[in-house]
Amino acid sequence: SGDAAGRLILGEVRNRLGYLRDVGLGYLTLDRQSRTLSGGEVQRVALTSALGSSLVNSLYILDEPSIGLHPRDNHRLIKIIKGLRDLGNTIVVVEHDPEIISQSDFMLDMGPKAGEQGGQVIYFGPTSGVKNSLTGQYLKGKKVIPMPTKRRRPKKGISLIVKGAAAHNLKQIDVEIPLGLLVCLTGVSGSGKSSLAEEIIYKGIKRAKGDSKGSPGTYKTITGIQQIDEVVLVDQRPIGRTPRANPLTYTKALDPVRRLLAATASARSKGFDPGYFSFNVAKGRCDTCKGEGFEKVEMQFLSDVYLTCPSCNGKRFKKNVLEITYREKNISDIFSMTVDQAISFFQDHPPIIDVLKPLPDVGLGYMRLGQPINTLSGGEAQRLKLSRYLKGGNGGPQLFIFDEPTTGLHFEDINMLLTALQRVVDQGNSVLIIEHNLD
Repeated sequence: SGDAAGRLILGEVRNRLGYLRDVGLGYLTLDRQSRTLSGGEVQRVALTSALGSSLVNSLYILDEPSIGLHPRDNHRLIKIIKGLRDLGNTIVVVEHDPEIISQSDFMLDMGPKAGEQGGQVIYFGPTSGVKNSLTGQYLKGKKVIPMPTKRRRPKKGISLIVKGAAAHNLKQIDVEIPLGLLVCLTGVSGSGKSSLAEEIIYKGIKRAKGDSKGSPGTYKTITGIQQIDEVVLVDQRPIGRTPRANPLTYTKALDPVRRLLAATASARSKGFDPGYFSFNVAKGRCDTCKGEGFEKVEMQFLSDVYLTCPSCNGKRFKKNVLEITYREKNISDIFSMTVDQAISFFQDHPPIIDVLKPLPDVGLGYMRLGQPINTLSGGEAQRLKLSRYLKGGNGGPQLFIFDEPTTGLHFEDINMLLTALQRVVDQGNSVLIIEHNLD
């Protein structure tokens, strides 16, 4: 019986290893630390864990499983998903990748746009039957992301040269990256793209400029660093963990808004300075919730419960502060505006408009000014970071490194993102993108 038990365990081990190989992870060593895996590798390891359970008559919900996958790996992923379906399971996939969408049996298309302009069912039925929705137009080829009519050419001697790069999967490679261009770094998942861009180029340049961001990966030399003033990594890590931060504070548009409210006749008559319109300052914020708009009830063995503040009804400020209005809008009303609404509302105030205008350019016009930053998706956080650099006037030439900026983006959003990235290059900067999206 011991031998039978051993055979059972051995069979299970082989099955699990087989699943890892099937999703394209056969090259990983078994002692590889999980923190060194790329985003796509982590996603596929998690997927094999679900596959290994061998469940039937189950509902699987996969949230963008194609993240970080090369088109070659997408084919493997589709094969695995269809295998799960054929066992009698139901698979719901949240996805933007056209190849995976086109391979589905049924399609639920939400829209028509993002934010308040979304939330409706645009199409639900066989995938082959979608036609006139925005997604359908891209799938059918009626709308496409245009290719550049003219491409920039590299200038002789204006480049970054890395020699002997050997972090993780890299094999002592030499790479020359032309500066002043939009450069794409691509390859199959796990080929070493993130290791080269983040571990060697980003951390290596940061260390050379005296602003260390951790120990860089192994390399011999990086030359050409003097041609850029700064290197900026724009990834999908959360911007902040506090619910107090929001697009209005992140863009620094709140400062001129507070000054505008403090300059009204009613505010001056009460002696209110700009500090009264900050929920981080005690004099104007609600005393009960300390400007958070909610109260946290700790449930010990259960998840904490957040209740709307009974004193301010979630408006964050004291009653006398909410009585101060500019064009019939108080500070709470302003936090409730979308970026697009605010741009129209404050059109006569350049200090506010100048910092908000880049947000619609990266597809964030639907976002509310008071939305806590810790509730943003990875793609939204990355685009919010990018918006900071579209204004120009950020000093000398910079190198921007983007790690899969199209993750979680619809075709239309990708089109807007590419336009924004071209603007960054036109301002005299360099952009290096780690990407699998063919557009």
